[in-house]
Amino acid sequence: MMDDMIPMVEKAIETSSHWQDSGWPVAFGNRQVEVSSLKAAESLPKNAVYREEAINYWRQARLTGQDTAESGKKALEALKKGNLGDVHDALYLCQYLELPFEAVAKTWRPVYEAFMARCA
Repeated sequence: MMDDMIPMVEKAIETSSHWQDSGWPVAFGNRQVEVSSLKAAESLPKNAVYREEAINYWRQARLTGQDTAESGKKALEALKKGNLGDVHDALYLCQYLELPFEAVAKTWRPVYEAFMARCA
């Protein structure tokens, strides 16, 4: 029953590890210029008023993605061992850490909800 969770967790780990690269639409500055990745933010002109804001946003997305991926790896190990308590804790942390980006990242909450549905 929980074996089908393994590919979901693996995919979420891979996805969140690359949030800063794959990105999503985010607008910065008074003109609402779309900057959808860390690479795009770093390539903005040095005199762009919103450059630092965009870089900081995408660096935070990278750090959060790395943290959720690490917790996701713990969930994956626990899944393989059948330790559902540890799976719950790790997936809960993933979806909690994702909250600032959840509306656009949409990575961990569906995994957590799928896990909870299987536990019901």
